[in-house]
Amino acid sequence: MRAVFGIAMAWLLWSGLARAEFPDRPVRMLYGFAPGGSGDIAARLLAEAVSPRFGQPVVVENRTGANGLVAAEAAAKSAPDGHTVLFCTTGNMTIVTELPGLRLPVNPAKELIGLAMMARTTFGLVVSPDSPWHGVNDILAAARQAPGQIGYASPGIGSVQHLSTELLKQKTGTDMVHVPYRGSQPALLDLVSGRIGFTITNLGDTIGQIRQGSLRLIGLGDPLAQTFFPDVPLIARDVPGFETYAWFGLCAPRGLPESVIGRWEAAVRQAVEEPRVREKFMENGLVPRFADSAALNALMEENRATFRGVIQAADIRAQ
Repeated sequence: MRAVFGIAMAWLLWSGLARAEFPDRPVRMLYGFAPGGSGDIAARLLAEAVSPRFGQPVVVENRTGANGLVAAEAAAKSAPDGHTVLFCTTGNMTIVTELPGLRLPVNPAKELIGLAMMARTTFGLVVSPDSPWHGVNDILAAARQAPGQIGYASPGIGSVQHLSTELLKQKTGTDMVHVPYRGSQPALLDLVSGRIGFTITNLGDTIGQIRQGSLRLIGLGDPLAQTFFPDVPLIARDVPGFETYAWFGLCAPRGLPESVIGRWEAAVRQAVEEPRVREKFMENGLVPRFADSAALNALMEENRATFRGVIQAADIRAQ
């Protein structure tokens, strides 16, 4: 009788573990911004590509608000079993932790970990088609001739676009005025019309306008951007050491088992290697770029240190 009881208990234990193996139900991928844009496109492409590898549907949920932190909070509070992940970005994982004045519902640096990176979104400096500036040095010369008179746009205080231009100012010793907008589109509308001087922006969201001629690209933020515009010079040619880019990845609550992290790493790597996924990424200005969990977490720490230095030097605070 004892033997039978022992066998029954062992079977129950084994079957329970088997049922708990990841993934045993649909997976949620939380995205902290509105539908549309390169991030939303990348999230849906990735979800579609990894679903067959898991044998479960992967559903993208848009949870907007607080610069992506509503989604980050929901991910951080979910069970650490791999069934809820966050489509994470440079901004909501590395800038918000360093920006004074923010009231954070979640601390991404302490409550979330990186699972894998799938793409890099390149940045460039753009002006209106009618702008008299044809190179980065033209802008720097104008800023030196009229300190505090040249305005540059960003989609908001503490955005990658904002901090990228502050980094440019710090490296060149120039004085230019930040004009924050409520999102990228209002900023770009004023740029096209010539009401603002320039912006350093995400090429993933502007590549169509650049190719159509409604924006003019005069400098690239990192070498990978030359994948799309090989004839446009790097900003670093005129400003040695300047580099700026952002990335898209997946994050999850701390405490995730190593086996589940491994499953996600493998799934993302395979998805990024798919020709169709790579093609769609490139069409939307994204460079397919896989990094595993360890590499992504190291990159996030490096980003935090960089942005912390820029924020402190410019005395930037959330408003």
